[in-house]
Amino acid sequence: MKSEIIKSLSSNFEDHSQTTENGVEFWFARDIQHLLGYSEWRNFQKVVVKAKTSCETTGNDILDHFVDVNKMVKLGSGSEREIEDIMLTRYACYLIAQNGDPRKEQIAFAQNYFAIQTRKFEVIEKRINDWERLQARQKLTFSEKELSELIYEQTGNDKNFGIIRSKGDQALFGKTTQQMKINWAFLEAGL
Repeated sequence: MKSEIIKSLSSNFEDHSQTTENGVEFWFARDIQHLLGYSEWRNFQKVVVKAKTSCETTGNDILDHFVDVNKMVKLGSGSEREIEDIMLTRYACYLIAQNGDPRKEQIAFAQNYFAIQTRKFEVIEKRINDWERLQARQKLTFSEKELSELIYEQTGNDKNFGIIRSKGDQALFGKTTQQMKINWAFLEAGL
């Protein structure tokens, strides 16, 4: 697929997004229909029905992702007519792409687009989790240092640190210091 087509399809998809008063991002199905290469609404509706089935099968509430609406459109004569449409979440758009005709270049692009977006989100989520774990570890290290200094100030030596630490772990967590170290090792290993 040519890079110009990829850029065009990607920006068109994002350009059609809208936001509700509550800040929920959505797309109108009739806009997505044309972006995905479906010229007729009735053919596109078949894909939407499959996507709704996928949504329900995965335990999601269809109404959270597919909201039926009516909207007014201008006709060539200048008059207006009410038509049916559907407000779609990003997840609904993803399901539509997955259930569309992969022989259509736009559908193939959309399937790839959502796969890449999902992977980017997974990488970002992992980095955030790693950063939070590092922050927690640094905070614990700082607290340990402060506790050690306080014990030294109060007792005049650091020999009592292990005893006080173990009693504190037992009182706070119901585990010995050794058991706490094992738990931290598992957490750091991601187990």
